[in-house]
Amino acid sequence: MTVQMLVAFVLFLLMAMPVGYSLVISGWAALSVFGPMPSSMALMKIFQPTQSFPLLAIPFFILSGSLMMSGKLGQKLVGLASMLVGKYHGGLGQVSVVGSTVFGGVSGSSVAEASALGSMLIPWQKREGYPGAFGAAVTSASSVIAGLMPPSIPLILFATVSNSSIASLFIAAVIPALMLAAGMMLACYFVGKRREFPRLKLKHTRAEMRSTLFTALPALLMPVFIVVLLRAGIATPTEVSIIAVAYALMVSGIIYRDLTGERVMAALVNTVITTGIVMLIIAAANIIAYILTSGGVPQAVAQWAVEYLKHPLLIILAINLLLLFIGMFLDLPAAILLLGPTLVSIANAIGLDLVQLGIMMCVNLSIGLFTPPIGTTLFVSAAIARERIGAVVKELAPFYLVAIIVLLLVSYVPALIIY
Repeated sequence: MTVQMLVAFVLFLLMAMPVGYSLVISGWAALSVFGPMPSSMALMKIFQPTQSFPLLAIPFFILSGSLMMSGKLGQKLVGLASMLVGKYHGGLGQVSVVGSTVFGGVSGSSVAEASALGSMLIPWQKREGYPGAFGAAVTSASSVIAGLMPPSIPLILFATVSNSSIASLFIAAVIPALMLAAGMMLACYFVGKRREFPRLKLKHTRAEMRSTLFTALPALLMPVFIVVLLRAGIATPTEVSIIAVAYALMVSGIIYRDLTGERVMAALVNTVITTGIVMLIIAAANIIAYILTSGGVPQAVAQWAVEYLKHPLLIILAINLLLLFIGMFLDLPAAILLLGPTLVSIANAIGLDLVQLGIMMCVNLSIGLFTPPIGTTLFVSAAIARERIGAVVKELAPFYLVAIIVLLLVSYVPALIIY
């Protein structure tokens, strides 16, 4: 049954069928055609995981991000980032990284961030004399920080797969996200200095800087607000997501005063579409996980890894190599839901903390988002910049290096993320 499912899944992918549909059809066929389960029970297996209370956090976090990102917030954040780092070498690249880091604490979605920030910053960088391919590279690489900064949708998905604490994952992800941001800013600085990219010569008074900081402060406080509520145990992640929506409505309606019926409707439509895509993958991945688990695949893989690789450090290296490869072909949510049960079994076998495994998976699979042949943020950014994928990939070399260094640190220095 497992073999038939995997063969069908690969064939559907080769036919360019969307991942969610490929998972549903191959899993359902494996259970109802090749397995002992009737079609009605197979459908129940698909429907069952969508009825999880913690998963309610996903649509509410998506809605809060859509409400805040669609108004004046983006302009305020870009203005603040320009004041802070625009005057340095590679300044506009650093503006992208700072903007991505803050936007990540609002949206929780790398693709949404690449689209929103890229449409603002890439044309600006080109007007200032930056190569379009470099602008696309910075945007595609830095936007993956959203996959780590609270409220991270991938981390919520990993928590559902592994039965880990969403709060612990959110808190543990902050330092790796900031390490990625700092490393990418350094990469922008050295590349800008070596290639003599133009530097912004904007002069701002202290009063203007204070005013810009004050107007951007509500957005800057969003991830802090989430982490504090979770760390203090004041609210559950689902409750925090609902509070985040109320916070977004208050900020947009009272502080920025740009909340309109059209914006609310557009945010709701975007939330429904995005949530539908995520829920489809969750439902499909559940039936795949059931088939793999009933066939003993996770336990067999874990036993093989322990017997043949033996040393935990080698097993962690093998996990990273596998994820780097899978991330090149599967989108992040699908990869987490598909590989999660197997990797959790391996982690339990070698004593690897599940929170550390979750951060490893998110960092690792995030690299796949800006890696060909199926890098989502890479394609979005290249399309905005109107540059060839090959040209953008060449500019990504220093950002790949930064991401790999951060991945190795979270893999082999657990003290960075486990407190």
